Amino acid sequence: MKIMLLFPPNWTPSMPHLALPTLTAYLRGNGIEVIQRDLNATTFDEILTSGYIRKSLTRLREYYGQDASRHPKERRGLPRREHVLWALSEGERLAREVEAAKQIIRSEQFFDGATSLPAFETVIQALEVASMPFFPASLTLQTYISAYPTDSSAALLQAVRDEHHNIFLELFREGILREIAREHPDIVGISIPSMPQMLAGMTLAYLVKDAGLDCHVTVGGPHISMLRDELVKVPAIFSLFDSAVVFDGEVPLLRLAEALSGDGDLSTVPNLVYRDGDAIRVTERKVPEKISDLPMPDFDGLPLDRYLAPYLALPLLTARGCYFGKCAFCNVGYGEAESFSQLRVEQLVEQMTALRSRYGVRHIFFSDEAISPKNLRALPLALETIGAPFHWGGCARFERVITRDLLESMQRGGCRMILYGLESASEAIMDRMLKGTRAGDMSRILIDGSEAGIWNHTFFFFGFPGETLEDAQATVNFLYQHKPHIHSAAMGTFLMERYSPAHQFPQRFGVSKIVEEPEKDLAIYFDYEVAQGMNAAFAETIADRFMETLPDKPFPQFYANDVYRFLYASYLSEKGKPMVPWLIPEPQQA
Repeated sequence: MKIMLLFPPNWTPSMPHLALPTLTAYLRGNGIEVIQRDLNATTFDEILTSGYIRKSLTRLREYYGQDASRHPKERRGLPRREHVLWALSEGERLAREVEAAKQIIRSEQFFDGATSLPAFETVIQALEVASMPFFPASLTLQTYISAYPTDSSAALLQAVRDEHHNIFLELFREGILREIAREHPDIVGISIPSMPQMLAGMTLAYLVKDAGLDCHVTVGGPHISMLRDELVKVPAIFSLFDSAVVFDGEVPLLRLAEALSGDGDLSTVPNLVYRDGDAIRVTERKVPEKISDLPMPDFDGLPLDRYLAPYLALPLLTARGCYFGKCAFCNVGYGEAESFSQLRVEQLVEQMTALRSRYGVRHIFFSDEAISPKNLRALPLALETIGAPFHWGGCARFERVITRDLLESMQRGGCRMILYGLESASEAIMDRMLKGTRAGDMSRILIDGSEAGIWNHTFFFFGFPGETLEDAQATVNFLYQHKPHIHSAAMGTFLMERYSPAHQFPQRFGVSKIVEEPEKDLAIYFDYEVAQGMNAAFAETIADRFMETLPDKPFPQFYANDVYRFLYASYLSEKGKPMVPWLIPEPQQA
């Protein structure tokens, strides 16, 4: 039995995702032959070449003419003429420079801001040129915007076939599809963790089925888990794949392999949604495996030299699930009863040491929902006893038990960045969203953490139901009061996400109406109306106004994603340089 696992674009191309290595380790440990392919890394690497950029320029001339005056009728939209003229003017330069730019980002030259900024801009502009023939679709380092809505099954079924607007069709047909045909896997598994990966993942599935390859195509990942109840209602989507694995996939994939190599009875496979003739069937749910019972993730077979980062960083988990699991805006668990399990620190250090021995990695990014206080205490002490050979970072909550002594211990044990869910600094809104944190603890932890030498990253958003302008101002005031102690942030507005408590129990949280549009039968985000406080549009206005006040960063490449921020913080620490505050203009810092 052979399984090929595929991870589609678009995820950050700076580090592998854990989905495939986790599944691969479990399946290989149970005697299954596994081939894993990170198409996110390889797709970016292939697009960011002189040959691909020149091919894109040829297409632009063919579609729009040398003077960008032609208007092809088959397009779903037209880029601005001046944008096409810019691409035709700058494209050849970008084609000449793009591969050298990639190498700069993959080297220590990345940390020389003046050197890496032009390289970073070249990569961004090259992706613009590469995307333009498929307008209005757009591929960036952060996300993929489809020309079709991917929360509509009817639109998705069109999009996977559309040569004019789907950038992935040709890339996959000429690349991975040929490898699948050559390898003859029994199962092709496609992981779809996020909505921006939906089109690419379904395009992979479509191509395999359209080619008539003799294999079972299954899809899975968090995004698919969020759609588990909706898939049953849209049987047409099963023309693209044979089954969907929901929630954790280790045991279901193993049982799927066993079923297909035996009598083919899929009803015995847990956590499966599958097509059976004209019917769509759902099997029994299985309690997820405890993380302590799973093997260390196996990264063998991934293109570890093709990620777009100056150092190799690998992800790990200290735990599965969220030990808090109550926040009203969060759908951790995707509506199922939350099951939390964590590694003992001895297991964790053993995994980190094994990764260093096997892959030479020194930078570990913990992908937990939030590292528990227990592991925050125990991990740095264990690492310090072996010489603190790693730099690490991850998410944590503003817990009262996080003290100055603990933060200093974390820094000595290799912690270089912590990402905190600040969300709001209004006590009233923190209570409404069941956050379980207090502004006083947030203040103390940010100050103590920055003074200990840890990069503080914060997440916050405007517009939780019931939030007023005064509540939003409290968050802004808090951020500016802590200017020296916050080094980066990710800001947004409240999203009504499927299976979050606010979505499941809207009236408890002041939501008077959730808008469900019938054509959006694969939606995971919803418009909504509130009984009081600001609406979604006003929250967007506040976020936009706040963005306008932010100081310009001379080297924004260091802030482009979590991996770059983490590696930058690690570099600054290694060189004995101070962490750079986010809200203070950098000339003032000098």
